[in-house]
Amino acid sequence: MELPRDAVLLRIFIGENDLFQGEPLFKVIVLRAREQHLAGATVFRGPMGFGKSSHIDKNPVPRLSFDCPIVIEMVDAEEKIRSFLPTVEAIIGPGLITIERVQAISY
Repeated sequence: MELPRDAVLLRIFIGENDLFQGEPLFKVIVLRAREQHLAGATVFRGPMGFGKSSHIDKNPVPRLSFDCPIVIEMVDAEEKIRSFLPTVEAIIGPGLITIERVQAISY
C-alpha cells in the first residue's frame, strides 16, 4: 500500500466508555477503518481532558479513571479519509472529528 507524501490526518476524540451496539466505540472505528483498507490507525488513551459536555474532576485525591479521553488517529490519502468520514459520523454520537493536512515522510 502506498501512502502519498501529501496526506491528511483524521483525528477522532471520544470517551473510553463510549459504546456502539455494546462494543467499545474506539474498537469499532479501528475495525471499520481496517475493513475500508485505510493505511493504519492508532488509539491513544489520555490521562486527563475535557470537552463540550464533560468536566474535569476537582477531587484533589488522585484516582484511576475508567472513562479517560480517547484519541484515534489515521493518516491516509485525502480521498480515502473523506470516504471514511460518513462511516465515523454514523456511529460516533458525541465527539470531535478533525482533519489536517500532513506530509508523510516515511511509511
